[in-house]
Amino acid sequence: MNNNPVLNISIFAVFVAITLVVVIRASRNQKTAADYLAAGRAFTGPQNGIAIAGDYLSAASFLGIAGAIALNGYDGFLYSIGFLVAWLVALLLVAELLRNTGKYTMGDVLAFRMRQRPVRAAAATSTMAVSFFYLLAQMAGAGGLVALLLNITGKGGQAIVIAVVGALMIAYVLIGGMKGTTWVQIIKAVLLIIGAGVMTVWVLAKYGFNLSTLLGAAVDNAPKFGEKILGPGLQYGATGTSKLDFLSLGLALVLGTAGLPHILMRFYTVPTAKEARRSVVWAIWLIGLFYLFTLVLGYGAGALVGPDKINAAPGKANSAAPLLAEALGGPVLLGLIAAVAFATILAVVAGLTITASASFAHDIYANIIKKGEMEDKEAEVVVARRTAVVIGVVAIVGGIAANGQNIAFLVALAFAVAASANLPTILYSLFWKRFNTSGALWSIYGGLSVTILLIVLSPAVSGKASSMFPTADFDLFPLSNPGIVSIPLSFILGYLGTVLSKEKDSAKYAEMEVRALTGVGAEKATAH
Repeated sequence: MNNNPVLNISIFAVFVAITLVVVIRASRNQKTAADYLAAGRAFTGPQNGIAIAGDYLSAASFLGIAGAIALNGYDGFLYSIGFLVAWLVALLLVAELLRNTGKYTMGDVLAFRMRQRPVRAAAATSTMAVSFFYLLAQMAGAGGLVALLLNITGKGGQAIVIAVVGALMIAYVLIGGMKGTTWVQIIKAVLLIIGAGVMTVWVLAKYGFNLSTLLGAAVDNAPKFGEKILGPGLQYGATGTSKLDFLSLGLALVLGTAGLPHILMRFYTVPTAKEARRSVVWAIWLIGLFYLFTLVLGYGAGALVGPDKINAAPGKANSAAPLLAEALGGPVLLGLIAAVAFATILAVVAGLTITASASFAHDIYANIIKKGEMEDKEAEVVVARRTAVVIGVVAIVGGIAANGQNIAFLVALAFAVAASANLPTILYSLFWKRFNTSGALWSIYGGLSVTILLIVLSPAVSGKASSMFPTADFDLFPLSNPGIVSIPLSFILGYLGTVLSKEKDSAKYAEMEVRALTGVGAEKATAH
């Protein structure tokens, strides 16, 4: 591979230096929990929409989906469709209502009408689990990407790279809090969409701006599959099990977004519910545009690089976009696009880390351990910062273990956990008067346990050459993504837990409904 490690490191260093300056400037006046965990609720809808796009367009979107399309054609593009359609669920069912009823975390929404301590503990546990799976994907992407750029082939070298990414992420969160992290996400979203847009136009220009010619070239460069890459079924259509796996994946992607804690937390960085709605609309436009780019980038990588070369690269499918950049513009474009991808990983892991640390500090420390009676107003921020360090270390260890896995696939597992453990509880809490503490605990812990158990027993972890542990063999559950089983089961568990318990508080639900739909009282709840 004709890359220039010195050039690549220089571009990385410039980006890191610029974003660290931004983070340090944004870190002033961060005395209270609202400043550190919700950026002082000072961002406008459009700003927050760009930041949401930055949070959402992770390494899975750029590296994973481009690689999936390059190798599997149409089936790879289904990730893009699933990720985008999911936003309609977030916009129509969750964004405004969450902003009106919560303060910093999902636990706030549940605790509004239920017993505080058990539901906050459950919400924090679920948030940590989803964040961990998502962090695995980003760290694995960092290892593969930088290994490709610096020609590092050994696992030891890639492990060092993952550790460096983890250390930078911890620095962003410790220094800048949510405000600094949001600005990094805004910068990164703009760079990513511009970079992908430039590459898309460049690829189309090579084929006379004719998409059919591009698709024909991709077919010619994949003699093993031929025209199969243009239709459904290459990755998920071979057997009945793989078709069911695809349905399971689709369910997890479409329903998972509205349960992702780092996306939900973004709704609290705006001053009103109206701005929360505006931010989601902005996010949908930007994310939709980007996913159209991935179609051209994926097939462009297939046409100009070829599946054989992609599979032989250190990051395999995750290397498709950087290899395409090299084929188009040589080492300079490769360095620039890789820096954007690196920025993508840094921004998303910072967002995930602050979400998980906020959940621990606000739900567990402030409201369970201290029972909401905090003498020192800055104690919550101190605990959040310490938690960020612990999460960073855990993410580094997990990222080293998951290195080499397809990132889009790893993120799909995070979506399955979010859709199973979080979404049923959120929807029941917002829309079902009878729902109670017992139902919430059954739904969260039951959904979380079932999902993780099925993932551990799936071909994703053992039993296949592409598994996380290829030499082991305990894949008792046939599907790689458990969504089709775990999501309905979590809804059923939430229902059963509720009807088998006598707890009921209609007055509290009525108060929550008024607040969720009108916003009355929401500002008072978020002022302190």
